[in-house]
Formats: sequence, structure tokens, C-alpha cells
Amino acid sequence: MCGILGVVATSPVNQLLYDGLQVLQHRGQDAAGIATSEGGRFHMHKGSGLVRDVFRTRNMRNLTGNWGIGHVRYPTAGSAYNAAEAQPFYVNSPFGLLLAHNGNLTNADELKREMYLSDLRHINTSSDSEVLLNVLAHELQAASKGLKLDEDAIFTAVAGVHRRCRGAYAVVAMIAGYGLLAFRDPYGIRPLVIGRNDTAAGSEWLVASESVALDVLGFRLLRDVAPGEAVLVDIEGRFHSRQCAAKTVHAPCMFEFVYLARPDSIIDGVSVYESRMKMGEFLADKMKRTMPKVHIDVVIPIPDSSRPSAMQMAHRLGLPFREGFVKNRYIGRTFIMPGQATRKKSVRQKLNTIHQEFKGKSVLLVDDSIVRGTTSKEIVNMAREAGATQVYLASAAPPVRYANVYGIDMPTRGELIASDRNDEEICREIGADGLIYQDLDDLKASVRALNPALSFFETSCFDGSYITGDITAEYLNGVENQRSEPAAGKGDAGDHGDDGEGGEGGQLDLNLASAGDH
Repeated sequence: MCGILGVVATSPVNQLLYDGLQVLQHRGQDAAGIATSEGGRFHMHKGSGLVRDVFRTRNMRNLTGNWGIGHVRYPTAGSAYNAAEAQPFYVNSPFGLLLAHNGNLTNADELKREMYLSDLRHINTSSDSEVLLNVLAHELQAASKGLKLDEDAIFTAVAGVHRRCRGAYAVVAMIAGYGLLAFRDPYGIRPLVIGRNDTAAGSEWLVASESVALDVLGFRLLRDVAPGEAVLVDIEGRFHSRQCAAKTVHAPCMFEFVYLARPDSIIDGVSVYESRMKMGEFLADKMKRTMPKVHIDVVIPIPDSSRPSAMQMAHRLGLPFREGFVKNRYIGRTFIMPGQATRKKSVRQKLNTIHQEFKGKSVLLVDDSIVRGTTSKEIVNMAREAGATQVYLASAAPPVRYANVYGIDMPTRGELIASDRNDEEICREIGADGLIYQDLDDLKASVRALNPALSFFETSCFDGSYITGDITAEYLNGVENQRSEPAAGKGDAGDHGDDGEGGEGGQLDLNLASAGDH
């Protein structure tokens, strides 16, 4: 999971991009980067850490120009953290390109071989985003036949990317001297929205991973980029779009609604906040059916993304809703903390109980999902230590049993608490008096109720069904083997979000007037 942003404006965009990335910071805390363009020159600065740590005043002054892109990075499954893989990525042939990517290519290794053997391009990092950049560059060269680039050639090149690339990808790219290109994979797995702002000097355009970035920057949400669609905004501010995929299936990632996206975002026509409220309603109805004799005194959310579900669940059950945990917002998300021991310790650093809300009560704790179970076990213990007589746990999502290969760094199956346990065994493992999971059909209904046009969803981490149809047991074993290596995976790389690290990153000015061969 990463956050991407692209802007074509009538005035300097460096502050717009910085502010937009801060709003998208929840989508990645490992690295951040911004690239802008003025005349025939690209300006870029990127580095490891939070947006606020990567960019200094001197960096921002150098990011001149009225159009640009930004990225916050959260490494995907099996990728080791490497400062050199901060985005955007740049290539100078054939036209000068900068690209930022959210997602994960599932055929990256195959594409790397093609790059080397037939495309004659060199891949310098292990990032699939650099592979995607070079595929786009090669397709642009082929579509333009080495001559002047035009709109048709650009859209033809994106069609070529769709034919060659598999997996999930939402992309923003800068084409030197031409404009901003954005496109989404034919399944629409990762989100991408379009915004517009009309000024006296002309129209401004913005594409972003989530609509919340548009809200904060003063842009009006127009629509989502459709699966397989490409949009092009030239440097004069003219907007073009075209469907570039031969076949599309709209199947957005369900985990965006469960956990990843901010609640104030609208994705694929669905309010994330309202979808989480619906999840609470369905879960309350299931609890009435399956646990009618369980006595609950109070419903307490596990901050933060479970709060809408817990609130609506309490309302549906006719029970008091209380805040029982206080969150320290200066601690990194435990979902991406390194190692089980560190993760266990971090729960106590991150959450503290309000004892009077637990003492002598039977409590229902509501979480958005249960992944490893380590956090859940610690929180159940904390509730008991605070005086709860009984502790029940509800998950607004179904059991997470399978790896995610589309841009979310899920643990290996061996680390997933639900991979080889039934509900009763999980309940015993985390030490709760009772456990209830959302049904997958109800989870889908929670989102579909807000946009009936959504027929399919990417739900592989729950049901093991990979929407792109190209995921084999060998591929999954390869991902797990990569994660098990000492340096592999974000679980080992750690969370660079709130530990004060970051540093200066790298500043790069690229004069494209004399770009050479790649």
C-alpha cells in the first residue's frame, strides 16, 4: 500500500503536493518523494521517513514548477526496505519519465527478464515500480516509433502496459514536455480519483489515491479513474481520457474499506465511513443470531478504524458505547512494527486503558480485523487487567487466512492466526471469552449497499481467491520465502513513521533538454 498524487495547476505545486502527501501519510510511512517540472527540467527530492522529515524548506524551494507528482511508500509483500527505492523513479529514454506507483506487479520477475533480453533495459533496484516505469517507457518508444509523442501514442502505450503487466497498479507519471499521465489496472484493485479546481487562470487537475486529498487541497471530486482507464492532462491544462484495456472487471480491494483508507474518503463511489458503519450493523445482526444469551454491558472500540463499526454495532444492539482505550498518536502502527516481541511491547506503548470503563463489566471489544492476533491477545489482557469480568471480541472483517499479493504486506500464512485455526481455537489463543467474525457475504453487502454497481471485490486475504487469476502456489511460496529471509519484508524493515528518523533524502535536478540513452 502506498499513496500517490499528481497535480497540474496554474501556480507552483510544491506546497500542494506536500500538503496532499501529509493527508495520505497513513498509506505509507517508510519514504516520501516529490517531483515537479518547470520548462525542460525535472526537480525531485525523496528520502526515507515521514513527509515532515524528508522535506526541508531548502528542498521545497528547489521543487519549482506548476505540475508534479508525489508518493508515500509502504513496501509491498516480500520487499526489503531500501532507501534507493523511494519514489518517484526516473528514466531518461525515450522522452524523460518520472513515475510513482501504488500496488504490486505479480509478474515482475518475468518482466525483468523481458527487460534484459528483449527490451534492452536495465533494472537497478528490486522494486516492481521501476519495472513498471521501464515497461511504460518501452511502450511509449514503440507507440511513437521514435518520433514526436502525441495523445494517441500515449494511450496506445498504456494499452501495452495493460497487456504486459499483471497484478494491481494505480500510477501517476510525468512525461517531459507533455504532461501528467495517470492510469489504473484493469481490475481497479487500488484506488485512484480525479479532482478539478476552476480558477481565474484556468482549470487545475489532481489525481490521488483517496478523495480526502482533494478535500484538503480544495479540489472538487469528479469521479474515480475507471479500471483500465488512462487520463492525461497536458501542461496547458487540457484533460483527456481513454479506456486502454481490452477487458475490465471492477474489483476494488476490500481491505481499503476495512482498514487502509481514511474514513473521510470516498472510494469507487462509497463512503468509507458509511461502509464501516454498515459493517457494524451486519455484525450486530449476526451477534443477535449466534450469541443471543451473551450478556454485554458496554461496547468499546479498539482505536481508530474500528470506531464507526463499534458505534453502529452498539446502537444496533441497544448497548452503551464507550471509549475504553486512549491511543498514543506518536507511536507507529503495530501492523507494520518489526518482530513479534517488539510488536507485543508496542501495543502497551500505543494504547492505555480507561480503567473505570472496564472494571466489573462484561465488555465487547470491536476491532476492524484480526491479522496476527498478537495485538488482539495483548488488548484482551489489558481489558482483564483493567477489571473486566468478561471480554468478548468482534472483528468487522472475516478471518484473514491468506497472503495478499496486490500491494498490502500481509504476513506469511504461518504468521496469520486464522490460517490453520477455527474460530474456537482463535478465541482460546487470544484469551477471549467469546469471538465473532464478520461473514464475507455481509462484508461485501456492507460496501455494495452504498454502491450497488459494485459486483466484484478483491477479497483474496479472506477467501484465497485471487481476482487476476494468475497466482499459483509456487508464486505464493516464493513470496513467503522472500519474507522469511533476514532482510526481507517490512516486518523486518521496521516502521520509520514516528521514530524521528528520516534525514535529508536526495535532491536531483534533471535537465531533459539533452537527455541521453537509458
